Amino acid sequence: MNHSLARRALGRDGLVVSALGLGCMGMSDFYGASDEADNLAVLHHALDAGVNFLDTADMYGVGRNEELLAKVLRVRRNDVVLATKFGNVRAPDGAFLGIDGSPGYVAASCDASLRRLGVDHIDLYYQHRVDPKVPIEETVGAMARLVEAGKVRFLGLSEANGNTLRRASGVHRIAALQSEYSLWTRDVENDALVACRELGIGFVAYSPLGRGFLTGAIASTDALDADDYRRNNPRFQAGHFDVNRLLVDALTALARQRGCTPAQLALAWLLHQGEDIVPIPGTRRIARLDENAAATRIVLSRAELQAIAGVLASHPVSGTRYAAANMATVNA
Repeated sequence: MNHSLARRALGRDGLVVSALGLGCMGMSDFYGASDEADNLAVLHHALDAGVNFLDTADMYGVGRNEELLAKVLRVRRNDVVLATKFGNVRAPDGAFLGIDGSPGYVAASCDASLRRLGVDHIDLYYQHRVDPKVPIEETVGAMARLVEAGKVRFLGLSEANGNTLRRASGVHRIAALQSEYSLWTRDVENDALVACRELGIGFVAYSPLGRGFLTGAIASTDALDADDYRRNNPRFQAGHFDVNRLLVDALTALARQRGCTPAQLALAWLLHQGEDIVPIPGTRRIARLDENAAATRIVLSRAELQAIAGVLASHPVSGTRYAAANMATVNA
C-alpha cells in the first residue's frame, strides 16, 4: 500500500520530499533501548505510507543508525530521499569529541557514510553543526566538490544562523536548513527562517514535537528510560517541567476541540507556517507514524491559528532547549 502523501520542495533546484519526513535518530541513540525488528518495520511502513524522506547522521549510534537504514536501502533505495549529516565527532565509545568542518574531514565523512549506508550517493548532505574554527566557505567548498563527484545531490546546513547561510550560499546553492522548530522553539522565525526565504532555502524542522513533550504523553521524567538523554534536558527538569506542562495542557484542550491529538495539532501548526517547511518527527511505533502522517491532512482555520498563538503568548516556555554547552553550537 502506498498512500498518497503531499510533497514539498526543498530549495529551488528540484529536491522534492514528502511533506512529513521521519527522523531516525531515536532508533539507535539517545532515547533508550530499541528493537531492530520494530525499527525496520516502522521504516518500511513509512515508505509504504508515502513518507519517503528519511533523516539520519553519522553520529547517531556512532554509525549504527546509518547501518540500520542500509538494510532498508538495500531493497528500497528508489523509494527513499536520503539525508545524512557530518560534523559532530564521536569516539567509538560514543564520547563527543567536538565539531569538525575541515575539508579533509568532509570528504572522509562522506565516504564513510556511503559505505555504511551501502549507497553510491546521498540525496541531501548536511553539515550537522557549524565549526567555528573553519570558515563556512571552506566547509561548503568541500561539500560542493562532493556534488561535483556525484556522491551528493543537494547540500544542507543544520543550526546555522542567517549570516552563515548567506555566506554559504555564496559558495554553492543550499537546498535546506535543518534546525529545531516547534510550538516551543521558535527563535528561527526572527533570523534563520528569514534568510531561508530570502535565499530560496527549504526548512527542515527537527524535534517538531518537542522531543515528545508536545504529545502530552510524558507525565514525568520518571517515565523515561534511565539512559534517556531527556532526563538531562533543561525543559524536562524540575522547575521547568511543570511550567511547560501547562502549555501542553492548553494545546491539548485546543486539539480536543479540533478533534485531533496534541501531536497532530503541533505538526499541523508547523505545516501551516509555510509550504517550504518539512517537519521530521521521529518515532519507533507504527501507530505514532500513522498519527503523525495524518497531520498533513489537517487544515487549520484562521481562528484556530489565532487560538494557538494566544496559548503560546500566555504560556511562555521554561528552560533552554539544550544544556549550556550545546546551546553554544546552535544558531551559529
